[in-house]
Order: sequence, then C-alpha cells, then structure tokens
Amino acid sequence: MSAPQDRSLAARQRRALGTVDTFSGARLGIARRMARLPRTELAAKVGISPAAITQLERDLIRPATATAAELCLALGVPAAFLLHAVAPQPIPASAVHFRSLRSTPAMSRDQALAFAELSLEVLAAIEDYVDLPGVSLPALDVPARDTPEGVARAAGQARRALGVADGPVPHVVRLLEAHGVLVLRLPDDLTDRRVDAFSTTAGRRPVVLLSPMKDDKARSRFDCAHELGHLLLHHDAEPGSKVIENQAQAFAAAFLTPADQVAEDLPRRLDWPALHRAKRRWGVSLKALVYRAHSLKLLNDAAYRRANVQLAAWGTPEPGPLGPPESPSLLGTAIAMLADIGITIDDIAEHGSLPAERVHDIVDAATNRRPHVEPS
Repeated sequence: MSAPQDRSLAARQRRALGTVDTFSGARLGIARRMARLPRTELAAKVGISPAAITQLERDLIRPATATAAELCLALGVPAAFLLHAVAPQPIPASAVHFRSLRSTPAMSRDQALAFAELSLEVLAAIEDYVDLPGVSLPALDVPARDTPEGVARAAGQARRALGVADGPVPHVVRLLEAHGVLVLRLPDDLTDRRVDAFSTTAGRRPVVLLSPMKDDKARSRFDCAHELGHLLLHHDAEPGSKVIENQAQAFAAAFLTPADQVAEDLPRRLDWPALHRAKRRWGVSLKALVYRAHSLKLLNDAAYRRANVQLAAWGTPEPGPLGPPESPSLLGTAIAMLADIGITIDDIAEHGSLPAERVHDIVDAATNRRPHVEPS
C-alpha cells in the first residue's frame, strides 16, 4: 500500500472513532510553542497536515479522539489540558515590547509568549480561590510624552499615582505586583539567552517577564522600570522601534532617579566613591548613574567618556554588587495561603486542567525562591 493510501486509511480509522466533545485550540498552540515545535513537525508526529494543526489552533475544527490522544502524547501534556474548554488569552507578538526583538529568533519569542499565556491561565485558576490585587495602573496625562521633558513628567506622574514617596523606590517588582501586574522571571531551562525582558498589556492582566540571565539587583530594577514605562506609555504603540525603547529607557531613569532628588547625590566630576554611594542608595547601576549625571549636565563630556572607558574595562558585572535581583512574590504568597488551608499546587493544576509540572514552573517563576540554611 502506498504512503498516500496509508494516510487515507489512518484518517478513516480516526474518523470512525469520532471527535472529541470539547477541545482548546488556544491550549494546543500554547503546548506546541512551549515545546518549540513548528506546525509541520507536530503534524508529522501525529499523522495529519500542518493545515489541520492551524485549523485546530484556531478552533475551526475539532480533532478525532485518536488524534487528540496523539497530540497530548506528542506534546507531553495530560489529556485534560487540551480537552478543557477555556476562554483564550492570546498574546500576539505584535502587542509585546521585547527588549531584543530583532536579535531573538521567532521560535524563542513564541515559546516565551506561550509561557506568559499559560501563566495567565495559572493565575486565573489561583484567582478562583484567592482575591489578588486588581489592575490599577494610572492613565498618564502627558501630551508631549515623545520629548525628554514629557517622559520625565510622565515618570513623575507615575511615581505620584503609584504612591511612591520621595527618594529611592523601595522595591520595583513588588510595586508592580501591588498594582495588578503579573511579574515573572523566565525559567532558565525554558529560555533562549537571547530573550530579554518584555512586557505586554494584551492579556487579562499586564504581564512583565524578566530575564533570568541578569543576576543583579540594579539591572533587574532598571529592567522592571523600563517595562513599566512601556505599560504606561506604549500600550497602543507599535513595539520594536528604537524611539519606543529609548523612551522606556528614559522613563526608567526618571522614575528611579528623579532629577530634582538624585542631583545632590551625583558628583560634578568623575568620583567613583561618590558614584558607589549613590548606587547603594538609589539601587541603580554605576553605568546608569554616569549616564544620568551626564544627561543632567553634571558631568562634562570628557568625564563621561573617561567613565565609560573605565566601565567597559570593568565589564559585567560591574564592581559593587547590590545583591540578588528583585524577585516577584505575589503567586508564592497566594500559594502559601492556600497551603495553609490544605490546597496544593497540584490541586490548582487539577482544578484548571493544567500540566502540574508547568504550574510548578510558573509559581517558581513568580516567587522569591531564596536559599535558606536548615537548622542543624
């Protein structure tokens, strides 16, 4: 029997078994992208066409019972995951602000976005048990936000609206979480190193995902403030342009180090001890402080060039580490509360028809997992 005849016979056998009653095309797409499988490769594994995979992901057709089982096996997910009807929460790449858009392969971006979509489903399952903070990001009224002065005013408005007192922001990640943003750190084993921090408002909650490669408090704070800039300034802007990224960078600088407050801590000449003191106080890098001092015309061009030569010689990580990066805590706190009443992560996974291993990954990604010493 020829290969086309074999495929035809297999298709007839699958149809004879009937189709499933419920099926989630959105979850099929999540599982396929999490597994970094192109449609052509998944189709070959289960013996259907790539076009059929596309139709299934778009909920245009339902699979035969045997095909659904083969899809679950190929993707390593429980049957309940694909057969559980859910309202999809798609996050299109066109609505995401990637820090490294052009240097990141499409497959790696797709995997990271699938992780974000699955995280929103885990959040929804947890919210069936726990009331989490609602989304309360401010709407900024800054007409000239495309100018440096406008971005600085937007950052000042944001600090006031988010309840930040004068001086350093105590914890940027927890500030975002308190205002309803889902913040996670991408897992090491899932992440292409070229995927940097990114953010989006396309889901049911704003999402910020931070890179696991930046094991540094100053850089994590700046990254998070940069993504906050995108959430507040660019929710309706086309992502990826240098102009948009520069605005988010300027917002982060003004949000973390307001000009009228940080100026007294910045030296008027190249003074590394003074810059280290400012770094410890404001929680931002020497590089960011040198740039800030120059942009505020406190350091002249010659001193700025000498500073950057020295920073390049030191490389990364720069001297004077501030400790581990800021980490999320919201989901970990919710899970701990549920554990007190006997509800486990595995219970959450079963409730939402979610892969238990992935739920653990997501809770870990949204939790401050710091090592501790066991008592002897």
